Amino acid sequence: MVDLHHHLLPGLDDGAPDLGTSIKMARMAAEESITHVVCTPHANSRYRFDPAQIAAAVARLREALADAGIRLVLGTGCDFHLSYDNVRDALENPHRYTVNGGEYLLIELPDYALPPTLEETFYSLRLGGMTPILTHPERNPSLQQDASRLANWVRDGMLTQVTAASVTGMMGRKAQKLAERLLADRWVHFIATDAHNVSTRPPQMRAARDHIASRFGEEYAQRLCTENPQAVFDNRHLPAQEVPQNIFEAHEDEALDEEEKPRGFLSRLFRR
Repeated sequence: MVDLHHHLLPGLDDGAPDLGTSIKMARMAAEESITHVVCTPHANSRYRFDPAQIAAAVARLREALADAGIRLVLGTGCDFHLSYDNVRDALENPHRYTVNGGEYLLIELPDYALPPTLEETFYSLRLGGMTPILTHPERNPSLQQDASRLANWVRDGMLTQVTAASVTGMMGRKAQKLAERLLADRWVHFIATDAHNVSTRPPQMRAARDHIASRFGEEYAQRLCTENPQAVFDNRHLPAQEVPQNIFEAHEDEALDEEEKPRGFLSRLFRR
């Protein structure tokens, strides 16, 4: 499995506080059958995002993992917060924050009120050559109350990542309920751990993968946990996806014939 969202690097944010914890998290991930991890420190006003510092931390960690006999391929990215300064800098430096310097960017919504300009921000990032991946929408209180904006984003081609712990109920009932709905309607493209430690936010994916395989099919579980995230890790186009369901419910009065359905990005991404 490939984990796209993991706060593994020591001392850079609220994830692993030291190298010893990073090694324990890496060992736990490997024991879960995770083979690749994207190290995603926060990029926000609280934690300074420094690519040179991150590269040095990854190099040290790779050496430590080799010494410990832990087989884990590390990549780089970030947990990108949608602040004005961040977005402006990303548009000026499109590969600064993306996964392994490619086109995919993990973005995190504000915890509560969703700005009315989000759609413009998403469009600007795409225009700048980046493909946003929305992290853990199932944990956002606003979307838990009303997922209609998320439906619009998915309809327009937004990629989404759900936290493994939400699937298994460790993130609370509301997150689990929305995660189940998103999975059932095929609005999800990736499962990731969003690991921060080895206790309350551990790097565990196996239970979530097994649940998805049992409830929604082995093919979907494989796609979310291996095929899609591997494509992002390698900076490739995603393989063909199932068509998301129930994203036009908010537009029941609009008679969408074949010529009016979304084209472009969606027609490349989803199976017909």
